[in-house]
Amino acid sequence: MSATPVRVLIVEDEALAAEAHAAYVERLEGFELAGVARSAAAALRALDRGRADGVPVDLLLLDLHLPDGHGLGLLQRARAAGHLCDAIAVTSARDADVVRHAVAQGVVLYLLKPFTFAGFRAKLGQYADYRRTLAGAGEVGQDDVDSLLGALRTARAEQRAALPKGMSPETMAEVVAALRRHPQGLSATEAAEQVGASRVTVRRYLEHLAENGQADRRPRYGVAGRPELEYRWR
Repeated sequence: MSATPVRVLIVEDEALAAEAHAAYVERLEGFELAGVARSAAAALRALDRGRADGVPVDLLLLDLHLPDGHGLGLLQRARAAGHLCDAIAVTSARDADVVRHAVAQGVVLYLLKPFTFAGFRAKLGQYADYRRTLAGAGEVGQDDVDSLLGALRTARAEQRAALPKGMSPETMAEVVAALRRHPQGLSATEAAEQVGASRVTVRRYLEHLAENGQADRRPRYGVAGRPELEYRWR
């Protein structure tokens, strides 16, 4: 991720949820909490204030049900005011029409409540991949555009085959995100440190990815003793 952290504004009317989401953001490397807004009006003020202070908000974590209007209405008003920040919908709304309208309004990702920190981190990891790819792009071709949009899609490669019993989609998403963040490759020990799980657990996921052709597995030489296996996302 770039040296400049992604400034995140939490837009959430429920106090406990807002506090939890803010704490999650503060635990993520490369992200910075820009503030918490409990209403659409407060969110617009925060956006205006950040722009005026020269530290604009980069990302909204946007609840769709606010006390003074719908989150998508807030997003429309923000766009009309010239705020080009991205938005991730953080909501319990599961209606297909809501999802369709959210995408039409420029919501880049959708995070359904309730979720764990692992799910939260994986989703923001997708967004970080997108930012990182975009930052390194100049004039883009078709492959570049596909790569940019692909970074925003839920990683489906790990879902090509059903996960074995005992494996969770949330942990798999975490492992995939860790590999994507480190294109130079990770050992099982290094990946476990990234994910916050045991080496034995993470190695099962890495081996599953390698066996399904989604990650490359190769020995890493240069250290004393038996070579350590290294995994790279394809």
